[in-house]
Amino acid sequence: MSGHSKWATIKRKKAATDQARGKMFSKYIKEITIAARHGGGDAEANPRLRSAVLAAKSVNMPASNIDRAIKRGTGEVEGVNYEETQYEGYAHGGVALLVEVATDNRNRTAGDIRHVFTKYNGAMAEAGAVSYMFKPRGVITVDKAVISEEALIDAVLEAGADDVNTEGETYEVLTSPSTFERVKEALAAKKIPIQGAELTKIATIQVPVSEKDAEAVIKLVEALEDHDDVQKVYANFSIPDDVLVRLAH
Repeated sequence: MSGHSKWATIKRKKAATDQARGKMFSKYIKEITIAARHGGGDAEANPRLRSAVLAAKSVNMPASNIDRAIKRGTGEVEGVNYEETQYEGYAHGGVALLVEVATDNRNRTAGDIRHVFTKYNGAMAEAGAVSYMFKPRGVITVDKAVISEEALIDAVLEAGADDVNTEGETYEVLTSPSTFERVKEALAAKKIPIQGAELTKIATIQVPVSEKDAEAVIKLVEALEDHDDVQKVYANFSIPDDVLVRLAH
């Protein structure tokens, strides 16, 4: 797992405040709305919507909020029309950043994102400058307490998974986007509980950074993640685990 992925995991565990939960709700509502608009409001027939709904439920979003977001996406109720786009750039130490956004005003958001990069000593880049460094992947987490590594590997590789990694108290099952749903279904069929599942991007090139540089990089990443229009930020930094934990406090 990359330094940024580990950092995100640490931050999720700490994000229990109402303000943090509210920001997560906002991001999931946008994702649900967009997913429903592109693939329809039936979660069983729309894998992206199904994943978004499960993610929203994992943070205890009320069912009424989820239903309303789906109906906005399908046009059953009026709502904001979000547009997806992404921005690329660099943080301190040559760390690459890929920023995915959902916005109802592209010009406003572009200016805001540029301002954040500048404020935190980063630099925006042209389209394609860093996106090639991030590979779309499915990541499914399973609690180590519920199954042995050997049994899990047998179950998921047969369904088309690429690899299984151990991360702390969990296993991470890595898939291609095309086999993501099939692997989830295989786990469900074998009654293996899933702790979390998401389509994400994983850096193919890792940039080692010092503790001092890591602090500057993380400040930029967090400032970008705090922006209301930003859905996800991907970064390719590599930091020792003990440093990540220290910086999180």
